[in-house]
Amino acid sequence: MGFNNGATSEIRFIPYDETYYTAIREMYLEEGWMNLAENYTQTQLAWENSTIAFIAVTKDDDVVACMRGFTDTVVTTFICEMLVEKKFRGHGIGKEILNYVHTLYPSTRIEMLASEASRSFYQKEGYRSFYGFRKSF
Repeated sequence: MGFNNGATSEIRFIPYDETYYTAIREMYLEEGWMNLAENYTQTQLAWENSTIAFIAVTKDDDVVACMRGFTDTVVTTFICEMLVEKKFRGHGIGKEILNYVHTLYPSTRIEMLASEASRSFYQKEGYRSFYGFRKSF
């Protein structure tokens, strides 16, 4: 699926392929997501084993966004990571990739963890905060 966001060239959403992992890792580094970036093999395996794994690319095949998550296809879609390249933010790519995934699993609710920096984006899109827990091993 693709869309023209008016500010950049045509953007397409395509399934994750390992050839794009280096570009995703670079986005993690730029965002400061060091745990994901530094655990190269684990994170790459996570991408390969996720039921939701999409990237947004330009007509030149440059990665501008990515989304990884899981779904039971009926009740819940959980987004583990969603990231839009900084220079492409504010052009509707995040909204469109969320909408795209929801069209694949329309009966599910979407849940995710988000940073304080992205809070206003999700609230603007109609998401509400909820209480959760995390423990890393």
